[in-house]
Amino acid sequence: MLSSERQRLTRIRANLERRALIYEFTRAFFRQQGFLEVETPVRMPEIAPEQHIKPFESEGWFLSTSPELHMKRLLAAGYDKLFQFSHSFRKGERGRWHNPEFTLLEWYHAGASYLDMLADTEKLVTALAGRLGLDSVIHYQGQTIDLSLPWRRLTVREIFRSAAGWDPMSEADPLRFDTDLVNKVVPAFAGQPTLLLEYPAAMASLSRLKPGEPGVAERGEVFIGGLEIANAFSELRDAREQEKRFREEIEHIQKTQGRKAAMPRKFLEALRYLPECGGIALGVDRLVMLLCDAASIDEVTAFPVDLV
Repeated sequence: MLSSERQRLTRIRANLERRALIYEFTRAFFRQQGFLEVETPVRMPEIAPEQHIKPFESEGWFLSTSPELHMKRLLAAGYDKLFQFSHSFRKGERGRWHNPEFTLLEWYHAGASYLDMLADTEKLVTALAGRLGLDSVIHYQGQTIDLSLPWRRLTVREIFRSAAGWDPMSEADPLRFDTDLVNKVVPAFAGQPTLLLEYPAAMASLSRLKPGEPGVAERGEVFIGGLEIANAFSELRDAREQEKRFREEIEHIQKTQGRKAAMPRKFLEALRYLPECGGIALGVDRLVMLLCDAASIDEVTAFPVDLV
């Protein structure tokens, strides 16, 4: 072992020990609420086609980019409350907050909406802070953050109008949206945990549209200390609509990236039986960063891709 590697692993040991506690306390949190912990495949023949996510191939199959499709197939089979820690893989995602291999915590609840999943996140993060001996006011990279409930809730329309000067709900501009989100909107959240609600329908992904407001997706994201922590949906149950969205993504991927993406047929077949439900994906590495006051994902991961 190189002395530099030994020194690094010694330096981040306290963070890795806290990470282990976060897993332990998270499992206890969900078990107390009647959730079943499950494991789904890490290698699969089909994944959800998404133009902004590039998968790793594995002998004609793919490494999982998310456990979502398999977890929803379990819901369709009659399971009602599920959670999972899942190793996930995405090409080209490397930086201060990204590693090509990372950990997602996903949970799904029959009969729930995206608002219920966001409320779960509030409770989970505050419960973890308490179990770790932290106050309701924490410090992250020079920021003072008050975790006291309830957290601030803002719609995409209202915060973009005030912080960026335009309305993404009436003016479709994905590139401008992403740029202004990072440079203008998230900085406006300051030290308050914020739930960003009601995304444009074009950014619905696998979420349903709001009844009576077809331009609005029932999707919400959690931001704390400048970190995007979690992404929640009221899950789409219309197989025809989901296939249409997938087909548009597949065509776009083929046209702009020159790669083929398969239609996830087994998932679409199961979607007919999916109950009304909410789901959420939470970035475990970023949550650990927040609760360890760590500047980068490398400080909470034993072997990031550059050091494997």
